[in-house]
Amino acid sequence: MRLTTANHRVAILLHEGILGPGGKTGLTLLRYSEATIVAAIDRECAGRSLPELTGIPRDVPIVDSVAAAFPYQPNVLAIGIAPPGGALPAAWFREIQMAIAEGLSIVNGLHTSLGDRTEFRERLREDQWIWDIRQEPVGLKIASAEARQLSCLRVLAVGTDMAVGKMSTCLELNRAAQARGLRSKFLATGQAGLAIAGDGVALDAVRVDFAAGAVEHIVTRFGSDRDIVFVEGQGSLLHPGSTATLPLLRGAQPTHLVLVHRAGQTHIRKHSHVPIPPLPAVIDLYERVADAAGALHPAKVAAIALNTRHLNDSDARDAIAQVEAETHLPCTDPVRFGPDSLLDAIVST
Repeated sequence: MRLTTANHRVAILLHEGILGPGGKTGLTLLRYSEATIVAAIDRECAGRSLPELTGIPRDVPIVDSVAAAFPYQPNVLAIGIAPPGGALPAAWFREIQMAIAEGLSIVNGLHTSLGDRTEFRERLREDQWIWDIRQEPVGLKIASAEARQLSCLRVLAVGTDMAVGKMSTCLELNRAAQARGLRSKFLATGQAGLAIAGDGVALDAVRVDFAAGAVEHIVTRFGSDRDIVFVEGQGSLLHPGSTATLPLLRGAQPTHLVLVHRAGQTHIRKHSHVPIPPLPAVIDLYERVADAAGALHPAKVAAIALNTRHLNDSDARDAIAQVEAETHLPCTDPVRFGPDSLLDAIVST
């Protein structure tokens, strides 16, 4: 499944997520989804301009409740907030119940499953559905490094931290590659990416023994007839709570890595005691792990994607120039300035 323009009029539940740290899923849908998005629901920002608050060029009204979105005639409510742990706050249940009673279907990217809740399921009409995105696929196998046999380029975004822009980088690169006529494919590994693209795997719903195999399955399935695949990155090797990056490296057997970093960030967010090493050291770490001392397919970091959302244009360009001088690699903010220099570095090596 995916959210498409033709079939879905979407309201996005984003309470405190437009300006707060938990709205990554909803903001990504607003920036990249092809669906018709009719309202963003955020008590904190109701009545304000979405483009002015976020820089996303989408003229969507911000309302303060699910009920206030009904006049815009949505037929889908997408939960666009990802609170710590992925659990659904109790206060949101009433709004979801109200949406279901009004006839809306639900897109749920949280760890809390909604489709198996009796109070929701019994209220669904014939044309309603609940899509719990975080589900483990059936028939998974242990990875076997099969993806290294593919002829396509396999690009994996890796990061210095969680939530720094790995998905956005891959979406921008995929769009640019397709514009150049390349047979390109974005492979999602998280809930927002799956809602946008439809193809991939919710990696954090997969048991750890099968995680690399799940990645291998989607890469071999979609990469056999492509020139290039962009695999959405998750987590970071530097983050003490991240478990997703290693299965992505093992399963995708990438030919290229793109390192994603937030400009000026020196420590893991929410873990100030965990420093982010200098970028050349991070690059060396990822390349050594990908290579596995020569056992697996070698992958070099081809370019740096720098998240400069918090900077003005002048400071962003200065930060990019500083990273290029530090790493001797092409660097840009692919959302702000376009991904062409990153793509050039990938296809030319």
